[in-house]
Amino acid sequence: MVHSEPTPQGARVTGREVSSLADRGAGRPEPDATVGSDLMRALHDEHAPALWTYALRLAGGDTGRAQDAVQETLVRAWRHPEVLDPTRGSARGWLLRTVRNVLIDEWRSRQARPEVVTDDLPEVASPDTADTAVQSWLVADALRRLSAPHRQVLVECFYRGASVTEAADRLGVPSGTVKSRTHYALRALKLALEEMGVTA
Repeated sequence: MVHSEPTPQGARVTGREVSSLADRGAGRPEPDATVGSDLMRALHDEHAPALWTYALRLAGGDTGRAQDAVQETLVRAWRHPEVLDPTRGSARGWLLRTVRNVLIDEWRSRQARPEVVTDDLPEVASPDTADTAVQSWLVADALRRLSAPHRQVLVECFYRGASVTEAADRLGVPSGTVKSRTHYALRALKLALEEMGVTA
C-alpha cells in the first residue's frame, strides 16, 4: 500500500536529493541495499501522492490495481535509477508515464485472457451425434446385405427389443430357430461390416 510518510529525520526529500541518490545507484544492475532503500524512500516521499492519485483515476477507482501500478512503477525506477537524472527530464513525468503504461499493460493482459464471472452454470455441451449417425447408416447398409430371414430376426430382437418367444410368435417360427438365426445373422452382419471396411 502506498502511503506518503516523511523520512526518518522528519524532513521532506527534494528532487535534488532524489537525483543525488539515483546518481549513487546508477550504472549498477540493482542498487545496493542502502542506496536502494534511500532511493525508494526519497522517490516515495516526493512522488507517491501524485502517482497514487493518477493511478487511482486511471484504474477507475480500483485501489488494488492502483496500488499494484504504483508499486511496479517505483520498482522500475529503483531498477533504472538513471531515469531520475534531472538532465534527462522530469522524473515525475517518467513516473507518471510508467504508471500509465503499467495500467495499460495490465488492461491488455486482462483483455487477452478475460475473466468470466457468472452465477449461471454453462450449458451442458450437446453430444456429437455425427458418429452415431454414421454408425446407423453403416449398420443399415450391412443389414440390407443379409438374407431376409437373418435381417428379420435381428430387427425383431435388437431393434424392436422383442424376446426370443415374442420374435418367434411374430415371425411364425420356433424359438430354437430364432436363436440359431440370431447367431448366424450376427456372424453374417459382422462379415458384411468387415467387407465394408468397418472394424471393431
